[in-house]
Amino acid sequence: MKLLIDADGCPVVDIAVGIAKKHRLECLILCDTSHVFEKEGASTLVFSKGADSVDFALVNIASSGDIVITQDYGLAAMCLSKQALVLNQDGKEYTVENIDGLLSFRHTAKKIRNAGGRLKGPSKRTPAQDEAFKAALTRILSGKLT
Repeated sequence: MKLLIDADGCPVVDIAVGIAKKHRLECLILCDTSHVFEKEGASTLVFSKGADSVDFALVNIASSGDIVITQDYGLAAMCLSKQALVLNQDGKEYTVENIDGLLSFRHTAKKIRNAGGRLKGPSKRTPAQDEAFKAALTRILSGKLT
């Protein structure tokens, strides 16, 4: 089992690496050349800036039982098909039960934007979101590593 972090636009890289280090879990940070992260306790894999290059690399590396951190619904769906456990940056688990609804929402939002509409962006990140992520990842690792 390993922890794979889709680091492009991920606000919880430091938290995830710290938790992985504490649990002695292999941690891989995947990013493109415009978002290079070097963190003690993790290996960084850097890919070209091509469309979805990091996502496809992560899916190719992911295995059953791995834990993936991403905010990308499409990447989450691909990782779920490989039986990986997938969390977003707020600690919400993507599952086979909720991924279709999330992908449908993404599709609808894209149609609205393509038609010239605007959607409200995410709110400023709060310490409570960091704590929720930390609690979810710790709970999952505690259950998987015992």
